Amino acid sequence: MLKTFHIHIKGIVQGVGFRPYVYQLCRAQNLKGWVNNTTDGVHIHINATLEKATQILNKLVANAPVLSHITNTAIKETAFVNYTTFTIINSESSQQPTLLLTPDFAICKNCSAELFSESDKRFQYPFITCTHCGPRYSITKKMPYDRENTTMDIFTMCPSCNTEYEDPLDRRYFSQTNSCPHCAIELSLIENGKTQYNFTDLDYVVSQWNKGKIIAIKGIGGYLVTCDATNEEVIERLRKLKNRPSKPFALMYHDIYELAEDVEMDIGEKLELESAGAPIVLLALKKDRMTPIAIEAIAPKLNLLGVMLPYTPLYKLLLEKFKKPIVATSGNISNATIIYQDDRLEELQHIADSILSNNRQIVTPQDDSVVRYGSIKSYRTIIRRSRGLAPSYLNTELELSNNTVLAMGALLKSTFTLLAHQNIHISQYLGSTDTLEAQENYQNTLTHFENLFHPDIEVILVDKHPDYFATVLGKEMAQKRNVKVIEIQHHKAHFFAVLGENNLLHTHEKILGVIWDGTGLGDDGNIWGGEFFTFQRGKTARVHSLEEFPFILGDKMAKEPRISALVMTSGVIDATALKEKFSKTEWNIYQKMMATGALKSTSIGRLFDAAASIILGIDIQTYEGEAAMQLESAAYRYFRANNFTRYYSYLKEEKLPENFIHFLFENIQQDIHKGFQPDFIAAKFHISLAHYIAIIAKREGVQKVAFSGGVFQNQWLIELIRSFMDDDFDLYFHKELSPNDENISFGQLMYYIYNKD
Repeated sequence: MLKTFHIHIKGIVQGVGFRPYVYQLCRAQNLKGWVNNTTDGVHIHINATLEKATQILNKLVANAPVLSHITNTAIKETAFVNYTTFTIINSESSQQPTLLLTPDFAICKNCSAELFSESDKRFQYPFITCTHCGPRYSITKKMPYDRENTTMDIFTMCPSCNTEYEDPLDRRYFSQTNSCPHCAIELSLIENGKTQYNFTDLDYVVSQWNKGKIIAIKGIGGYLVTCDATNEEVIERLRKLKNRPSKPFALMYHDIYELAEDVEMDIGEKLELESAGAPIVLLALKKDRMTPIAIEAIAPKLNLLGVMLPYTPLYKLLLEKFKKPIVATSGNISNATIIYQDDRLEELQHIADSILSNNRQIVTPQDDSVVRYGSIKSYRTIIRRSRGLAPSYLNTELELSNNTVLAMGALLKSTFTLLAHQNIHISQYLGSTDTLEAQENYQNTLTHFENLFHPDIEVILVDKHPDYFATVLGKEMAQKRNVKVIEIQHHKAHFFAVLGENNLLHTHEKILGVIWDGTGLGDDGNIWGGEFFTFQRGKTARVHSLEEFPFILGDKMAKEPRISALVMTSGVIDATALKEKFSKTEWNIYQKMMATGALKSTSIGRLFDAAASIILGIDIQTYEGEAAMQLESAAYRYFRANNFTRYYSYLKEEKLPENFIHFLFENIQQDIHKGFQPDFIAAKFHISLAHYIAIIAKREGVQKVAFSGGVFQNQWLIELIRSFMDDDFDLYFHKELSPNDENISFGQLMYYIYNKD
């Protein structure tokens, strides 16, 4: 006897073609009922036996659309209704949203083929999309994901598009971004203070690139500033206009074949570039490159190149015409947030010769995501989690609280995390909230999340540093809402982030956490950053750290590696070379500050800065992490030509010296005096750090070792750790989150969930 069953599917199930998939499967099985979207997922009613209904649910899960991610399913009998057909009914939005947000997707293969097919009605249409690709998160105003709830609501579909939209068997059925040249999203070109509306001459844009012009182009998450990557003169002009003296630029290549002529690329990296997320991937440069890119202007003194493929149809059309790589960098002045609103175009006009805009509004700005793979073991590290990867986080093994919790994150590379209805939403990378502009972007994104999910926040989690913008804001919000606020130490949040991501919070084994970064306020009021914690049966202990050194001059120390070299090596190495890095006045003042300053630090980030200053002579940084990146590049050059072995560690015994910092720089100075090449010394520095970790892991008697903190963006350090420790330890790194401070908000949430009782 037939009964009516209700199937409920949760996860990323909207904007991915899930309803058409359900419709086609149920029609093929001759089932009667309906499917719809609501604010808590996909709901299905079917007339069937329990056995048949269960079979359908299993098929739905097993063969779900490739872009979907199912987190939970349920099936139950409901009041019988004698359905006569199977239909898709209108979405409902009466309940509080409990959905996961769908990220933005790169153009799919089918749309790419249609884009260049002269017989297709969307031939060379710059905004071609379907249910398998196009913007989602960046255009969503409220839930559920339906056209009227997105910035596509102002575009009325032509009869042809509307027919596709209403045909359950069409690839564009319920494609909320559906449009064509007859009901088009329109381009406009802004040049010399004048705007050309309904602009269609893409050949003109290409001609401007060829003439050495800078073009700002509106994409999915904001404007990209672009120019010819083979033209050194225009790249140097762009650097001056953006106030970006040496930070590397990303490139966009027109296809994977052209890209393969310039970089080394394995299958994992190729698949990442061609994935729906389409991030920037950091790849090793070939010695003999085929395209004449101006590499020293693009990525000065580095061995890696950040590259991506065209992820929108507009970029694809332009690059197909240009046939050369372009610089594609965020549309902003250095360290500012990406420009995405048309009322800020005047700022872009100071950088770009022309602006190619469009009339589809962006709700949520996002930078391009950045991913890196290991050179030997091909493991994946996310450097920046943003467009295509944010904002949902899926880990069905986590035991989540029923509370609604907001975790505010840190200062640099900020994010926030919202736990609502046992769903985790981690914002995209929001930059460093030490500027008013970044603070406004953080607040706007947080407000947008609150408008989407209407969370009744019960607890707010903040970093222990009282002056972080996110800490101040979190405490203000808690006071206004009369909710509890909890401070969580920075490095413990890092540790709990990697524990949570690897589902280690409920293991009974002792786990060693190696948490290395630049700065974070410690429990003792000093600046931590070279920490070793253990976690066992709910107890966390700080069991070791880098030796303390004077922390002077605040943020200036992070910007000038010479200062780190001074405070770490004073009295250890010959002062003559150090003195040359400072004026006489500076030297005298800094000596007094070191003698009288009470604040101390254990930062590995500053250790890298000091080593870069001593080994490579890098005394001033023009962007965050520059010294450490160049030190890694120097080690990379050595490792690419030579085998690496623990034999070259400065640590010759399986025990630590009394003062590791002093020991390290004494040996570095000896190598410099012996005339060893800087690349070799940089390699030995990295080897010694990996050996240092292994010694402490053995001393603590652990099997499991987990790593977090911005230092572990350094792939060669990770290669060495894996090579030296894989056989003896179980090693855990971040997988879907970045090791840098982007994971702090998630770690705050994990710390709270585990410790709240």
